[in-house]
Amino acid sequence: MIGALTVLLVFQLVGEALARGLDLPIPGPVIGMGLMFAALVLRKGPGAELRGAATGILQHLSLLFIPAGTGVMLHFQRLADEWLPLTVALIASTLLSIAVSALLLHALSRHTPHGEDQP
Repeated sequence: MIGALTVLLVFQLVGEALARGLDLPIPGPVIGMGLMFAALVLRKGPGAELRGAATGILQHLSLLFIPAGTGVMLHFQRLADEWLPLTVALIASTLLSIAVSALLLHALSRHTPHGEDQP
């Protein structure tokens, strides 16, 4: 378990170092996640220890939302002052995400043979 957590943290560290060292506009953990994905593709999937560690982390994922909730409560007055632009941005981004997902699904479904059983 410790070895698997170390692997996760090393990929995050490498991503952070690349983001800062190359002055990239992408967060380090995102770069680390991409590098880890590439490594897992090359290895044909995660080992049992890494799979177990990831499952353990995902079981407690809701705990990661506590800092965000605390931040919302600390800046409640600012949210109250700027509720209209925040609401418009939230609704517009949601509708845009739905539209892009629908267009992508439509484009990809044209390339899938119809009438065959899908797994």
